[in-house]
Amino acid sequence: MAYYYDFGAGSTAMAGYTKITAEDLYHPERGYGFADCTNVSALRRNGEPLTGDFCIPFGAIFLTDVQDGNYIITLITGDQYAPTHTTVKSNGERHVLPDIHTVAGQYAREMFAVNVRGGQLKLSFGGLAPRVNALEIVPSKEQITLFLAGDSTVTDASESGFPFSGWGQVLQRFFKHDVAVANHAQGGRSTKSFIAEGRLEAIIEELKEGDYLFIQFGHNDQKNDEARHTDPSTTYLEHLRKYIEAARSRQAVPVLVTSVHRRYFDASGKLKDSHGAYLDAVGQLAEVEGVQLIDLAAKSKKLFEEEGPEGTKSIFLWGEPGEWINYSSGIRDNTHFQERGGLRIAELIVEGIRENDLQTLIMYLR
Repeated sequence: MAYYYDFGAGSTAMAGYTKITAEDLYHPERGYGFADCTNVSALRRNGEPLTGDFCIPFGAIFLTDVQDGNYIITLITGDQYAPTHTTVKSNGERHVLPDIHTVAGQYAREMFAVNVRGGQLKLSFGGLAPRVNALEIVPSKEQITLFLAGDSTVTDASESGFPFSGWGQVLQRFFKHDVAVANHAQGGRSTKSFIAEGRLEAIIEELKEGDYLFIQFGHNDQKNDEARHTDPSTTYLEHLRKYIEAARSRQAVPVLVTSVHRRYFDASGKLKDSHGAYLDAVGQLAEVEGVQLIDLAAKSKKLFEEEGPEGTKSIFLWGEPGEWINYSSGIRDNTHFQERGGLRIAELIVEGIRENDLQTLIMYLR
C-alpha cells in the first residue's frame, strides 16, 4: 500500500493525498500524524497543489503506520518566498539524505530509501528553515537491500543516545533510493550471541538474490562470558562462516568487514591494536572462502593516526560536562562514535565498496 501526504494550512488536499496540518497529532487508530505538534506550524503561499503550502517542523517527528519492508520515499520541500534548509532522518536517528537547501521559489524533490521494521515509519525533520510540502511513501520490492550484521559500532543509536552513532546509522545517506540499508546490528553482540538470539535468522528471512550482507564483529567476541566469547582460530571462524553460508543460500553477496579500531594510542601517537588475532582471522577467512573484504581496521588505523589523540576526540564519543544533554556529566568513550565519527567511518565503508568493485552498489552511490 502506498501513502501520499499533502502538508500545509487548511483542509483541502491534492487529489489522492491526505492532508496533514500542523495540528495533526498521531493517533494509533488513524495511523499517521506528528508525534508532538508543539514545534510545528503551517503556512500557505499560493494556490498551487502540493507546493503552495507547507508545514514547518522544527525538530518534529512524523509517524505513519506501514507494513515492514522497503519503501521509496519522495519528499517535496521548498518555499515560494524564502530560502529553506531541511534535514531528514528516518526511524529515529538514521541519516537518509544530505541537508537540503533551496532558494526562494525553488522546490526540491528528493527520493530516498527506508527499510522499515516494527510496523512504523518515523521521519525526523530539522534544519535552520525546514519545510515539508509533501511526502510520497511507496513500497518497493525492486531495491537492493544492504543488510548489516554487527555490534554497537555499526548499530542505529536511539534518540536518547545522541550524538552516539554507529557507522551503519548514517550509511543510507551515501546511497540513492535504489539501495535500502537494513541495519540489524545490535550493541553488545558477538558473532555467537547475534546468531543465538535469532538475529541472523531474521536477516535470512528477508534476504533475496542480489542483496548484500556486510558482517562486522570482533569487539564482543573478545569478551570472556560464555554467551559471547569465541576463539579467533576456531569458533570465531565457525560462526563467521554461518553468515557467509546464509548469504550464499539466498544468492546474496557476503562481505566481511574487519573490526574498526578503538581509540588507544601509545606515547609516540601510534594506534594500539586491541583486536589482535581477530583481525587476521577475518582476512584469512575471506581469502579461503573467496569473500570480498573491507579492511576497516587498516582504514580506521590510518584515519585515527592522521587525526591523532586530540583530533580523534571529535570522532569518538568524547564530550565535556554540559556539552550534550544526554551526557550531562561528560563522557570519555574510546570505542563508540559521535555523529561526525559515524560519518567518517561510513565514508571508509564506501571507499571499500569502490575498492572491491561492488558494481551493483557503486552504481547507486550518491
